[in-house]
Amino acid sequence: MADLTALTDPGGQQPAALDPAAVRRAWRVTEPLHAMIYFVPEAHERYAALGLPAPAGYFASRAAALGPVGPGPVVASFFNFNPDLVARVLPAAWERAAPAAVLAARRDAADAALTRALDDAVRSPELVEAAELARRAAESATAYPEGRPLFAAHAALPWPDQPHLILWQAQTLLREFRGDGHVAALVLAGLTGLEALVLHAASGEVSVRFLRRTRGWTGEQWADAIDRLRGRGLVEGDEPALTDSGRAQRAWIEAATDRLATPAYAVLGADGCARLAELTRPLSRAVVAAGLLDVDNAVPRRD
Repeated sequence: MADLTALTDPGGQQPAALDPAAVRRAWRVTEPLHAMIYFVPEAHERYAALGLPAPAGYFASRAAALGPVGPGPVVASFFNFNPDLVARVLPAAWERAAPAAVLAARRDAADAALTRALDDAVRSPELVEAAELARRAAESATAYPEGRPLFAAHAALPWPDQPHLILWQAQTLLREFRGDGHVAALVLAGLTGLEALVLHAASGEVSVRFLRRTRGWTGEQWADAIDRLRGRGLVEGDEPALTDSGRAQRAWIEAATDRLATPAYAVLGADGCARLAELTRPLSRAVVAAGLLDVDNAVPRRD
């Protein structure tokens, strides 16, 4: 495994003048405007209408930008899902609905859900300004496609016309840009997708139940990953918690992810990042208040 303590600049792409913490804040505050698409009934209903009930709708809708792919590229790029779960639905999903139809359903669902949550704010000047800033960042990120397959695939999609959908698509691109970088950091840290999930659960930030249910891992597979991480000194205890080494590795991974995400936001600078967060905070709060991030509606699972 890489000597993480020796790697002070895992990306090397970002301008040093932009604080990665400002980038993380802009992404995190805005993220609910994208992430809601994985939970809202509007999405599940539209996928089901195409013959893609859960969990096929999730995998097909996020992978559709890649084209009619099989399970291999999805397992690789999504990173932490049980390959057996993915193989249950891909490539069979494309026999029921072409990628273009799935992408159209996803955008239509985003339109309906955001309109429901934001109400009159969907036409506000603040939302229009936020959409312009987020799109600038997303389009500037296209200068850095290397090693970012999900980002590059989504960046090739046409832009919508409505400001709230521009904002949603821009944040989708920024999320996949960040996610691809996060996968790179996890690989460099010597972690499998399952091991990364176990470390995340051991941090106490998210429940084991949620991660196993949505990523499709069995109890036996989860226990085996705990044993491997315990053997490497990263977790300890019967209900595993992070050791000091585990916390250090998690901290390095998150810092590396922030640094790798920074090039997308350089065009905005610190002031633009702060303004984006300021504009999207009330919009994201409205999304949360409307129940669009109900984790009980997260659908991928192993039955």
